[in-house]
Amino acid sequence: MQPSLVLAFVISFFFTVGASAESHTIKFVNQCGYGTPALVENGNNILSGDQYTSSGPFSGIAMLTGYCNTNGENCTLMEMTLINPTCAGCGSSADISLISPHVYNVETSFSYYNGCDGVGQTCAPNCTQNAFFASTDNFVQKECQANDVSDWNR
Repeated sequence: MQPSLVLAFVISFFFTVGASAESHTIKFVNQCGYGTPALVENGNNILSGDQYTSSGPFSGIAMLTGYCNTNGENCTLMEMTLINPTCAGCGSSADISLISPHVYNVETSFSYYNGCDGVGQTCAPNCTQNAFFASTDNFVQKECQANDVSDWNR
């Protein structure tokens, strides 16, 4: 079996009486046997351990270190924006990018659950229909407009 980087987003929404707080947890499971998962926001790796929790909307990239440059160059790149939807079409979105200078280096996948169950993407060798190769390949983006959604990536 091909080694894979399992990225898991657990997107949770916590509600308190009279107010709601947005929270998104991004969890990584590295099944490759090498490298370290990285979660980059605004040019900085913010991951320590195997998960990160944001107390509001989150936008960033994820990759497996070892062969990658700071912005994921030379690697399979996972892009994500995790946000509670406030209108139709403005919720969470995630994708896998192989737009140059990104290249396939490890099997990567993700999927939402607890809302948008099973919606996700896998990029294994020859993943020509499941990743961005050009900026116009918008069909590979996977969106989730559900509240209280979680995301599990394998």
